Amino acid sequence: MTRLRLLLPLLLALPACERLSEIGRAPALAPVTSPTAAPGYQPVSMPMPTPQAPTHGGNSLWRPGSRTFLRDQRAASVGDLITVLVSIQDTAQLQNTTEREREGTDTLGLPRLLGLESSLTRLLPNTIDPSALVQTNGAQTSSGVGTMRRTETVTLRLAATVTQTLPNGNLVVAGRQQVRVNHELRDLTVTGVIRPQDIASDNTVKHDRLAEARIAYGGRGTLSDVQAPRYGQQILDTILPF
Repeated sequence: MTRLRLLLPLLLALPACERLSEIGRAPALAPVTSPTAAPGYQPVSMPMPTPQAPTHGGNSLWRPGSRTFLRDQRAASVGDLITVLVSIQDTAQLQNTTEREREGTDTLGLPRLLGLESSLTRLLPNTIDPSALVQTNGAQTSSGVGTMRRTETVTLRLAATVTQTLPNGNLVVAGRQQVRVNHELRDLTVTGVIRPQDIASDNTVKHDRLAEARIAYGGRGTLSDVQAPRYGQQILDTILPF
């Protein structure tokens, strides 16, 4: 327990030391590496159709999968480059209105109870009416209005690399782009599975044609550091029950 108390401040200070080392300098760019060498990289495994023997057309100059008689310049093999067009325009609007009103009146009495109703005057000091012993009334009114509006727009172009060719011909692509402006670093990553038929003639593909797409756009730097809550506040927000 004593060791844990000593290590906890050190662990909390590590992120702060990293930020202190970048004071006066812009965030460092990540080195250019192979996407398959990333720590969390895993080959994609998806359901595949039954393999079929290729068919060859006799005396034909047209090659299956090619759009021209010349060599196809589109990405088709591991290591080829392809441009992914990211154009996300997400708009959501939700409005909910609820109103509720309830009124009730109850009256309870015992005008005849085996002749024992006369005994009530002896039990209770004041004169009572046996036919109206208990009378209640209540009214409830509640209303609520909720509105949510969200608008997100991301438009980017990113060159990705073909990292894997699946048995059915689909391509697994992964790309990363970093842009640093002054002391703010923007990081964009895209991964997914595409069909060769969805690749345009200019070797581009839209993001909505990517299966199992993973698109992340974020950043770090001076502005992001100011907007993010402190580590201590994040810990308290996680462990405090109230």
